[in-house]
Amino acid sequence: MVFRKGYGAKLSGSARRDDSELRPFWKRGTDIVGGSVALVVAAIPMLLIAAAILAESGRPVLLRQRRIGINGQEFQMWKFRTLPVNTPQLAKADLLASGLHASRLGLFLRRYSLDELPQLLNILGGDMSLVGPRPALFTQHDLVALRRAAGVLRVRPGLTGFAQIRGRENLSLEEKVALDAEYVRRMSPLTDLSIALRTASAVLGARGSY
Repeated sequence: MVFRKGYGAKLSGSARRDDSELRPFWKRGTDIVGGSVALVVAAIPMLLIAAAILAESGRPVLLRQRRIGINGQEFQMWKFRTLPVNTPQLAKADLLASGLHASRLGLFLRRYSLDELPQLLNILGGDMSLVGPRPALFTQHDLVALRRAAGVLRVRPGLTGFAQIRGRENLSLEEKVALDAEYVRRMSPLTDLSIALRTASAVLGARGSY
């Protein structure tokens, strides 16, 4: 196996073997087909969201966040901007603690996860999958360490996953990682389909949202 340098790359030989990527043969094809269809369906709503952000607070409409992906490697994740320009990249709890809040439009986008739609580009680009653990921020060292220990970093991060249909932001880090590990064990086309369908219900109900 070729070990590519990434977050926490200085590992023992056994740990490196545990970091081998888990990517079943069906996974990439599903991401390309599903991501392409979703992007076509979401194209007009995304243009309307971009126009609304531009009218409310100007540029930039999109932002890129430093996230941790497969095997702990960092990548740039796309999102619609929901916070003031030049807001530091922090976890949601840290943003709240610092007194930073989204605009009225931003709160709406976050409530229904519409700010995540640009990540369809990350899926088509191969950095993410439609279904998988949500990618951690590069500053969330505790979450990344727990995921590495649980073998979760062996799968590509996703647009949605078990944590998003079982509590979202109401879950502790340990609960999120336990659900991530459960997904790694149960990963299959039927599991992905079930998560995708249940995500629609969770998002429409805004359960556990920011």
